[in-house]
Amino acid sequence: MAERIVVALGGNALGKTPEEQLALVKGTARPIVDLVEKGYEVIIGHGNGPQVGMINLAMEFSANKGGGTPFMPFPECGAMTQGYIGYHLQQAIQQELRARGIERECATVVTQVVVDENDPGFRKPSKPVGSFYSKEEAEKIAAEKGFTFVEDAGRGYRRVVPSPIPKRIVERKVVEQLVEAGDIVITVGGGGIPVVETAQGLKGVAAVIDKDRASALLARDVRAGRLIILTAVDRVCVNFNKPDQRELEEMTLADCERYIAEGQFAPGSMLPKVESCMAFVKESEHGTALITSLSRAAEALEGKTGTVIRR
Repeated sequence: MAERIVVALGGNALGKTPEEQLALVKGTARPIVDLVEKGYEVIIGHGNGPQVGMINLAMEFSANKGGGTPFMPFPECGAMTQGYIGYHLQQAIQQELRARGIERECATVVTQVVVDENDPGFRKPSKPVGSFYSKEEAEKIAAEKGFTFVEDAGRGYRRVVPSPIPKRIVERKVVEQLVEAGDIVITVGGGGIPVVETAQGLKGVAAVIDKDRASALLARDVRAGRLIILTAVDRVCVNFNKPDQRELEEMTLADCERYIAEGQFAPGSMLPKVESCMAFVKESEHGTALITSLSRAAEALEGKTGTVIRR
């Protein structure tokens, strides 16, 4: 029986504009199809931070200019990113499958993810979205729009929105049905559209769920053997960017907890990836997690690179 894996794509796999993204995803498709060719059942999650911020700002700018353009709520902007990122990814994957003579289908599922309306994340926005700005530009937009901005890893200032913890994937059964039929599925795009449960049904909320946390939840719920988080580095490091930087081939849950206590992993970067891997490993019966680079994903599954997280 084929091993089922959930692959969470990092922002380096996507582009900041539709044109850049369409070019980049051609390279992204190759390592994904490598995994398919090796016989894995592949489910793909992805981020949407730059894209959802871009769409949200564009819609707000257009609405404020008048002319009949309606204000577009943040959940709807998230749904738009699921559609257009999924379209680019599935098109690139379909082309790569055809080039290799592999008879498989690929489809995107617009995915809602339930969060708790009382999640403390709503009181302290932390998830960066959209473009980078200078301090002066960020202060001007904050004064005009009421947005919250933070400095992001020395690269400039970005808007932050709430990032609640994902609780339930609404379309999980649909995803499972497609995978069991042999299809490659793109889902929990941007971490999923955050929704809360009300007496009237599900209601979208203005937030962005961390895509690694949503992918970990998905991996647990679809009984995946492995969660693979793809990022810009081949392996997780301690003492990152210091003279004594050290790559890690493997971490146990105890190792992860110790390194987190030491402050080894940056909150907006590697920390949520490690925490997501820990959550999956804790909650799955035999699953392991892997953090590595997109280009070396197949090698990492063979144990040649990457950082494995296990019990």
